[in-house]
Amino acid sequence: MPGGVSSPVRAFKSVGGTPVYFESAGGSRFKDADGNTYTDYCMSWGPLILGHSHPKVIEAVCDTAKKGLSFGACCRLEIDVAEIILSVLESADRIRFVSSGTEAVMTALRLARGATGRDKIIKFEGGYHGHADAMLVKAGSGLVTLGQSSSRGVPESVAKDTIVCPFDDVAVLDDVFKKYGDDIAALIVEPVPANNGLLLQRPEWLGHLRTLTEKYGALLISDEVITGFRMRAGSYIESLGIRPDLITLGKVIGGGMPLGAVAGPERLMKKLAPIGDVYQAGTLSGNPVSLAAGKSTLQILSEGSAYEILEKLGNTLDAKMGEIAQSCGMTYIRKGSIFWLYLASGEPPRSTKAINPKSAGRYGAMHKSLLDSGIYLAPSAYEVGFLSTAHTEGDIAELADKVASALK
Repeated sequence: MPGGVSSPVRAFKSVGGTPVYFESAGGSRFKDADGNTYTDYCMSWGPLILGHSHPKVIEAVCDTAKKGLSFGACCRLEIDVAEIILSVLESADRIRFVSSGTEAVMTALRLARGATGRDKIIKFEGGYHGHADAMLVKAGSGLVTLGQSSSRGVPESVAKDTIVCPFDDVAVLDDVFKKYGDDIAALIVEPVPANNGLLLQRPEWLGHLRTLTEKYGALLISDEVITGFRMRAGSYIESLGIRPDLITLGKVIGGGMPLGAVAGPERLMKKLAPIGDVYQAGTLSGNPVSLAAGKSTLQILSEGSAYEILEKLGNTLDAKMGEIAQSCGMTYIRKGSIFWLYLASGEPPRSTKAINPKSAGRYGAMHKSLLDSGIYLAPSAYEVGFLSTAHTEGDIAELADKVASALK
C-alpha cells in the first residue's frame, strides 16, 4: 500500500513514527496489534459518537448481515433511515444515500450545477469537502482569483471552475459574487470547519452566505459530513436559523459503517436520476448493513440523553484544559463534542492564515508523548479530537493530566 496506509491521513508523516495497527476496540479504548491499550479521541475521525462496538449497533449489524451483505436493490432500511433523518431536517424532504462523504459532496455539486445551469463553485481556503477533483483546489495568487489544483492529477480545466475564498472575509466574498455572480452554481461550506483545525465561524458571517447566495441565485450547500448529528439531532447550520439548499451528511449517520447522503427539498432532489437528468448511481448505495448501523445509532441518539452526556463531558474538558492552556501556551477550542488542541497562544483562529505554523512542531512532540502513555489523538496537528458517550469523567481527567505532563 502506498505509504503503508489506505488513507494518507492515517500515516504519521507529520508527527513522526509509524502508524498504529488496531486489533480490537470497545467503548473509549482500543488495543493495537502488539497488545497495547489506548484511550481513543480520534473515534474513526468522528463517526463513533457512541464509542467503539456499541452493543446495540453491533447487534443490528450482525442481525442484518445474516440476511445478506448487499442487495444492489431497494430495502426497507433505506426508508427507515430516511424517515429518521428527514424528520429532523427543516430544509429537506428528500434524501439520496451514497457510500461516503466525498460521494455526497460530488453529488451535491453536480446537482447544483444541473439545477442552475451554471459551472462555478465557491469553497473556502482550509475547508475540506472530500477528494473529488473540484474540491482539491487552493487559492490562486490573488484574493479574487480562480482556484489552482492542489493535487497532481487534477486538471487545471477543472480547478478553474472552483473559486477559493478566505474564511470570515465579507469584502472578498462580496467582490467574488459581484464579479462572477451569474456563473456561480453553489457555495459550499462546513458550518464548523474541522479538517484544518477547528475554525469556529461567526453566525453572522454564515448568515451572510445565505443572503448572498439567495441574491445571486446560487445554491448554499452545508457540508455537514462532520457536524450532522454530532452537535445535535440534525443539521448544525439549521440550529442557527439558516436554511441551506442542500445538506451533505456522512460519518455519524453510518454509525461506523460507510454511509453518506445528500438531502434537500423536492424541487431540487427531483432533478436526480431516475426522475431527473442529473445522473448519480452507486452499486453499494443504500447498503443494508451500513443502514442498520446508522439506524441503530440514530435511534440511540434520538431516544436517550447522548447529547447531554457529551456536553457534560465537554464542560469537564473545558475546565481542565482551560487551566493547562493558560500555563502552557496552548489554545483549547471546543464546539459540542469536537475539540482542538492548538499549540499556540492568542485568539482562536477563524481562518487557515491565522494558524501559527510553529504549532505543528509542538504537536508532533506532544503526540508521541501521549501515544507512549496510552492516549491516541489524530496524527496531525490540524485534525480535531472527538468525544463519545463511551468516554468517562475519568478518561477526561486522564487526558488532561497527560496533556499537561507532555507539554511541560
